[in-house]
Amino acid sequence: MHTISRRRALAALAATPLASHLPARAQDALRICQSIALSGPLGDLGQAMHQGARACFAAVNAQGGIAGRAIELVTMDDGYDTRRALANVDTFLADKASFALFNCMGTPMIEAMLPRVLESGTPFFAPFTGALVARPKTTRNIFNIRASYPDEAEQLVQHLATIGIRRIGIAYQNNSFGKEVFEGARLAMEKHKLSGSIAVTVENNGSDAAAAAQKLVAANPEAVLVGLAGKPTLDFVKAIRAQRRGLPLYALSVMGSAATLRALGDDATGIAVSQVVPSPGNSVVPVVREFQQAWKAAGITLEPSHLALEGYINARVFAEALRRAGRNASRAAFIDSTWNMKRHDLGGFEVSFSEPGRNASRFVELTMVGRDGRFIR
Repeated sequence: MHTISRRRALAALAATPLASHLPARAQDALRICQSIALSGPLGDLGQAMHQGARACFAAVNAQGGIAGRAIELVTMDDGYDTRRALANVDTFLADKASFALFNCMGTPMIEAMLPRVLESGTPFFAPFTGALVARPKTTRNIFNIRASYPDEAEQLVQHLATIGIRRIGIAYQNNSFGKEVFEGARLAMEKHKLSGSIAVTVENNGSDAAAAAQKLVAANPEAVLVGLAGKPTLDFVKAIRAQRRGLPLYALSVMGSAATLRALGDDATGIAVSQVVPSPGNSVVPVVREFQQAWKAAGITLEPSHLALEGYINARVFAEALRRAGRNASRAAFIDSTWNMKRHDLGGFEVSFSEPGRNASRFVELTMVGRDGRFIR
């Protein structure tokens, strides 16, 4: 494992754009570390998640921290690049003051990190992926919160079955993410006795998106489930809109970034998207109202989003687990306290850590992209 001195590590962190850490006033601050895409193709997703968590921890620290200890969030940009993410994690793990890895982002990055995480025993809290690879059933130091990709696919299929849709087309990415979406949808269709569906794959570079769209349209589905992320989403949606404008499209939460919606323009209108947290504009929900207050207090200029709320919720759950672990908590005490958190209601969003391999939330609700590019319920 690559190691560097603590002084060099901290200097590198401080020099990182948008590094988020407290002033050097609280020597007993509890340091948690985050490798996330703040730049690159999915930088807008990472920015939103990071800022949501930052707003939460700022609110916690403003109220005295946890048992008098501030929470220090140290963030390094990996640009959604696996090699950079691994270098970041090596830096974090080499620093003995690092208590946990928090809300790291991206299925390929997290899959690469896992061997190091498992070897170190460091708490790996709320990785940002719905992939099953991040949900190993044999370890206690990995804590997933968000619903899995198969959970989202199942809910979308259940909705379609409920409204009487029988012929569902599926377009899924030709990678582990897409295959998990397809398998979740396939099992749900079997459960609801839906037959006559057609599935097509799309390569990661989107080169065959137009051909995949043409094949689906030729099969005359009543709706299409879109298991794609990033560039393939844009290429496929534009292609299928050009061939059959009014065909209902249903996508997973990873599709709903602001950059994707902007790039799609009018082609995004009417797409139904599953979400794994409540609407960030629904102030009737207590946890959303508290998120809005923390977001405003932190002076963040980005527009609140589902992803920002997810980052906030992840931070809230982390802070609660730390509080339950007691004063000067060890990693072992923190791990135990998290697994003992059952049916904890944040105010309209419940988490329950039951066993390794299972996510603490199965919250999934359906939204739709309106004409202004914003989500409506």
